Amino acid sequence: MAEQHRGSTVIPEDKVREVAERLSIVDVVSEYVPLRRAGANYTGLCPFHAEKTPSFNVNPAREIFHCFGCGAGGNAFSFIMKIEGLSFPEAVKLMARKTGIEIEERQLTPADKQAQDERQTFQRINELTAVFYRSVLEQKPEGAAAREYLERRAASGEIAEAYRLGFAPDRSDGLVQHLKASGINLESALKLGVVRKSERGWYDQFRNRLMFPIRDTKGSVIAFAGRVLDASLPKYINSPESPLYHKSSVLFGMDMALPTIRTENSIIIVEGYFDHLALFRAGIRNVVATCGTALTATHTSLLKRHAAKVYLLFDSDAAGRKATIRSMELFMEQRLPAYVISLPAGDDPDSFLANNPVGAFRTCQDKARPAFDFFVRSLLAQTPPDSVDSKVRIIDELLPRFKKIADPVERDLYEKEICRLLGITTHAFRKRMGGMELTSRDTGGDQKQADQKGDSTQETLLSLICSYPEARAEVIKSDINNLFEGDYLELARLVLDTRANSDDDQALSHLLERIEAPGVRTLLSRMLVSEACMADVDWRNVLEDCIRSIEKKALRSIRNLTAQLRTVDPDSTEHTSLLHEINDLRTRKSKLYV
Repeated sequence: MAEQHRGSTVIPEDKVREVAERLSIVDVVSEYVPLRRAGANYTGLCPFHAEKTPSFNVNPAREIFHCFGCGAGGNAFSFIMKIEGLSFPEAVKLMARKTGIEIEERQLTPADKQAQDERQTFQRINELTAVFYRSVLEQKPEGAAAREYLERRAASGEIAEAYRLGFAPDRSDGLVQHLKASGINLESALKLGVVRKSERGWYDQFRNRLMFPIRDTKGSVIAFAGRVLDASLPKYINSPESPLYHKSSVLFGMDMALPTIRTENSIIIVEGYFDHLALFRAGIRNVVATCGTALTATHTSLLKRHAAKVYLLFDSDAAGRKATIRSMELFMEQRLPAYVISLPAGDDPDSFLANNPVGAFRTCQDKARPAFDFFVRSLLAQTPPDSVDSKVRIIDELLPRFKKIADPVERDLYEKEICRLLGITTHAFRKRMGGMELTSRDTGGDQKQADQKGDSTQETLLSLICSYPEARAEVIKSDINNLFEGDYLELARLVLDTRANSDDDQALSHLLERIEAPGVRTLLSRMLVSEACMADVDWRNVLEDCIRSIEKKALRSIRNLTAQLRTVDPDSTEHTSLLHEINDLRTRKSKLYV
């Protein structure tokens, strides 16, 4: 594991290892994901993508996690980096604070300094961009319409300053010229999505739009959202994903909300930027908004770290109800209490607070229903339980969410309330639930694992050389070039090199930090977290089965290539190439050890 940089210094490798040894990956991940023991592993719902069947695995013996659904994998540091949006040194420091380890740092290497300089360049570009938009709004004639718009919406003055609101002029290259004059390489700006490039040259991404800077928890600008001033579409354009901005892990206004969140221990989640602004203007500061995307598991993991409960305040239309229910499921999976604030029909936070005192909003908040209760009553309002068919449909809609209620007392009380509202017995409800479990069990996780499985023979061989020294010796005799190919060959070389120096399983975990190729890194985390790697097997029989499988595959390939050879011109280069390929396969096959 290489030493890692932070600021102008790097963290020594021995300190990184000390932090890793002090913290169990199960303890680290459990702060974000509810885990359940499953054989040699722990499983849970992946925080990095939406799923209903757990495909996220943590292997405590090897200190590795891997998701068979999205392919995310690594060690405890990798997990913290991904879920918190941190660099490696920042993740090490965060984990070190939990263990009381003091980090001593040394000077950066040239490569480390280059990586740091690139990130600082990105941050400078975003800051220059925010200042440019702000100056247009405040001082330029092109910003007059936006200034009038903000006056009408009571969002000028101190409010506009707090949000650092700006305006993108209706020019094709206003920002381009500003960045060029500031000495910025536009290729770097392109990576952030603030400018674009075509055959005609460089042009601005945002034009004639009110600009909301999106900031990280430290207040640094990482992206932008641009809103039109009229009814034209699209209403909003958001920055694309970039080296600084990952929308699935960023919530708008978190930097402004954190001080109040810490005192109130709760968070209000809204959908729109102006909804956020309306609450902030009214003095309600523990508010965040989604950045033009649905709430994700990563968002809920972040929220759980900062508050004991959340309030959902989405639109009351069909799309808003759907977003509320989806968010409810995510919070149930995180075991974070969620409540739904309901405003009068036709109102959003902006319109409600424009016509009512803040006390009226607090009254609505005090009356907020638990999210599952809101879901039940919304479902009954949409589908009245006035027939056997409708009751069955309601139960089938309720059950997948009902099963996610973790608290047994809460679950029992909801069961009684649902049965009362539907006019059915608890026996009938439980019978339907049992039937669904037997006949409609979600096999999505199995399918995802199958989709991610890759070449099972080569993965089994890799597992053998990870776990059994004797198998490693036999594989080396056979020459790994005859047994592996592609990413598997690259990984086999790395594993053999690592095992030649250490039989400690932690060495394989540390190997992940040295692998740059995403495909190889994913392959290793998937393999290490698999229970098959840990099982007691007769390694010799397994090795022989693998080699026979490789022989059969080689034989099939030789037959297919031979058949293809008959169809091409003997004097062509393709004929020569096929002959070489066939000969290579025959040579590899003949060298296999059985």
